[in-house]
Amino acid sequence: MYKVLVTDGISSTGLKSLMEHPHFVVERQPTLPVEELKKIIGDYDALIVRSQTKVTAELLQAAEKLRVIARAGVGVDNIDVNAATRKGIIVINAPGANTIAATEHTLAMMLSLARKIPQAHQKTSAGEWDRNSFKGVELYKKTLGVIGMGKIGTEVAKRAKSFGMNILGFDPYLTEDRAKKLGITKASLDLIATESDFITIHTPLTNDTRGLVNDDYLRKTKKGVRFVNCARGGVIDEKALVRAIQAGHVAGAALDVFEKEPVSDPDLLQNPNIIVTPHLGASTVEAQEKVAQEVSAEIIEIFETQSIQNAVNMPQMSGETQAKLQPYLLLGDQMGQVVIQLLNKQAPTKIEINYYGDLIDEDTELLTRTLLKGVLSYHLSDSVNLINALHLLKEQGVSYNVVKNATNKGFANYMELSVSQGSEEARIGATVLNGYGARILKINQYRIDVKPEKYLLYIKHRDVPGMIGKVGSLLGDHNINIGTMQVGRTEVGGEAIMVLTLDKTLSANVIQVLTGIDGLEEAQLLELSNVDVFEPGQLELEKVESI
Repeated sequence: MYKVLVTDGISSTGLKSLMEHPHFVVERQPTLPVEELKKIIGDYDALIVRSQTKVTAELLQAAEKLRVIARAGVGVDNIDVNAATRKGIIVINAPGANTIAATEHTLAMMLSLARKIPQAHQKTSAGEWDRNSFKGVELYKKTLGVIGMGKIGTEVAKRAKSFGMNILGFDPYLTEDRAKKLGITKASLDLIATESDFITIHTPLTNDTRGLVNDDYLRKTKKGVRFVNCARGGVIDEKALVRAIQAGHVAGAALDVFEKEPVSDPDLLQNPNIIVTPHLGASTVEAQEKVAQEVSAEIIEIFETQSIQNAVNMPQMSGETQAKLQPYLLLGDQMGQVVIQLLNKQAPTKIEINYYGDLIDEDTELLTRTLLKGVLSYHLSDSVNLINALHLLKEQGVSYNVVKNATNKGFANYMELSVSQGSEEARIGATVLNGYGARILKINQYRIDVKPEKYLLYIKHRDVPGMIGKVGSLLGDHNINIGTMQVGRTEVGGEAIMVLTLDKTLSANVIQVLTGIDGLEEAQLLELSNVDVFEPGQLELEKVESI
């Protein structure tokens, strides 16, 4: 018998298949205090949560039997996925079950915003008949800017067209062909700002999207624009939005998600031009039943057949395969994250993976998916995982190719990953060395030897005397400590690169000052989000002579 603990309010109808299964015992303990949860979590094989329960690394230390954590929804912000992965716990979600609910809530918020329905209801229900204060605007022939054309953004665009709206869509992976099929216009963020009457947000929260709608962006927008956010708090800078509304530039906003939840900021809660709801995007009877049904079915499959469909972290592997590939899985994810940043954070149209040495004899499907996930996760965040990476590539129109080469490139195992968009290409090569761990050995055409770290500073420069000293001195002046520095060049006096590991991040101001150094052509901070997901492992690799 497998014991399943449900700690948040989950639909009983949706859990029916799990509750009636002869091999599972389901116990419901919603709103359980964290200290009580820590005391009992060690008895359970699976845990089902929504957004209220915080599954922390501390809690997981007590979860001796836990094999599966199921999020009855999409986002896994309340789950320490890295800690779960380290313990070999599978984290699953229900990525498509709340699409319709979130789509319809977005449209409801947009209509409420256009017609001031909540404000009119509040005044009327208080006994005041006021027909003059709530003059709205029509959606017909207005322009809607959709930032993020994933599943929900696409469904919003389809429905908004039925109101006779003109749709501008932005997404790193939106192609002209797909936009044409949807009957919308592919647009830049700036075009959406200058042309849209309504702007709705449907992006994940990443380093690039955090504060995407800020003071600078709001200044570009059309006077009288209205914003809707039912995606993720933090994409809109709330303070900047309030300032723009108070100044009369932005007509209003409808927000379902916030930087801090529950929201308590009076500037948001008491502003007559801002509509707020308490993160209700997925809160429909149907959506809650669907997410519960999806995770229930998946839990049964995992325990009964070892089949995994919606894992957001690494699925289980055989012991032998895990021993061989585990160090490369982390490295592959890191390579993907680095190479997409080297492509100036553009969405690629083509990806190529090359395996060399002993890796060609292994089943590298999981490793391939990991590399692709690393590339896609920069723009798609936690909406991409090892299971859906190939599907998302196809959906976004990105081609990929895998080549296995008999030559060893000077190492027992070696892999290269390249991404391209048009004539622009970025390439990275890496391996795992016994006793040394992961090493990045090639960036574009330059040979280097760098251990992946959270903060990497990539510099392209002329190979002239004094360059290293100038960079080091400047970083020191800004209190930035350098861990290591590696230089790569193809010829003396020509172009070269420098890759430094740093103890902390860099501000845009420091980057700007660096690029002011004579002969320094480019400086870019490369950030990795998962430098500690896996231990290096016990895989023994030997560097062999280059041929």
